[in-house]
Amino acid sequence: MYSVKKKGGDPLTVEVSGRIDSGNAPEVEAEIQKAVSGYTGSVVLDAAELEYISSAGLRVILRLKKSNPDTSVINCTSEVYEIFDMTGFTEMMNISKAYREISIEGCEVIGEGANGKVYRIDPDTIVKVYKNHDALEEIHNERELARKAFVMGIPTAIPYDVVKVGDLYGSVFELLSAKSFAKLIAADPSMIPELAKESADILKTMHSTKLRPGELPDKKAEALVWAEYCLDYLPAEVGEKLVQLVKDVPDTLNMLHGDYHIKNIMRQNGENLLIDMDTLAMGHPIFEFSAIYAAYKGFSCIDSTVIEKFLGINRAQSEDFWQITLKSYFDTQDEEFLQRIENASAIICYARLLRRTYRKAKEDEDYKARMAEFCKNTLCELVPVTDKLWF
Repeated sequence: MYSVKKKGGDPLTVEVSGRIDSGNAPEVEAEIQKAVSGYTGSVVLDAAELEYISSAGLRVILRLKKSNPDTSVINCTSEVYEIFDMTGFTEMMNISKAYREISIEGCEVIGEGANGKVYRIDPDTIVKVYKNHDALEEIHNERELARKAFVMGIPTAIPYDVVKVGDLYGSVFELLSAKSFAKLIAADPSMIPELAKESADILKTMHSTKLRPGELPDKKAEALVWAEYCLDYLPAEVGEKLVQLVKDVPDTLNMLHGDYHIKNIMRQNGENLLIDMDTLAMGHPIFEFSAIYAAYKGFSCIDSTVIEKFLGINRAQSEDFWQITLKSYFDTQDEEFLQRIENASAIICYARLLRRTYRKAKEDEDYKARMAEFCKNTLCELVPVTDKLWF
């Protein structure tokens, strides 16, 4: 049994239901063509009640798209979507699932980043709720990046479902009894040395993964935007040298996480997994260390309570974690070398934060002024005595 119902509107919506197979495909096609006859705009096939579609039915969709190029399919069940996905239709046209709805009321918040907030919705499952109301493209991008990292040997959690959370979208992960490194440290600060070393090991694995040119966003290009923004706020000789220092960093093909900190590393049954993979990028590891420095020191440079609100640990613990991470990653106790890495990380970090501070209109004006002054003073102190940022 099948049904084709014209709902009208602009774009024109046509509901299809039941099963479409070789036995009824000609009749279904005739009814769809009748419904869209004379219409040249966008056509939306609502597949909420479609139970199955065979290759004959797919050819009906293909011919419809040929006559009406801006054709899309919405509200597919997981089973029907899988058919479209396996046959490559999701790559040639816009096809979307019907998303189940969940509630996060009363759920524990276990992490938050620039793009979303992560909740535990039950003992086995977490959901990352995106802040952008039109986040489906972001979600698809993060899923593909997570799969790419997983295939390349990076320990990461892969989202298995997309859901609606009110008027927002979320990605669902299965993380049975997983706890972030931040939670583990808050419960037992004596774990800092162990977890920092494990964090460094994951970093080394990620950074040893080489990508193809253009495979991921270029972090150096982003850092150059930060540096060039600072030209208007720094003495000319400092600003120009800052830009040149960033330009001089070698163009490498290392995989970078982009938002690497203890809230984005989860431990599950003795295994460590990365989350928040939407920030994956490529470039020299110094750009990764600048982001890590920002998380552990930079964001809290004028207010130590920021680190407690952000990571749930105190400033001394975060600085301890940072230092052990550096020593473990580079396998050295050479304080002069480690200080050079920290200074380089700080330079990139404060160029980023100076731009961020001036561009964040909602910040308290006094706080903005103090943060901007700190960033400028630090850059004026470090940039003139720095020969290179890379190692």
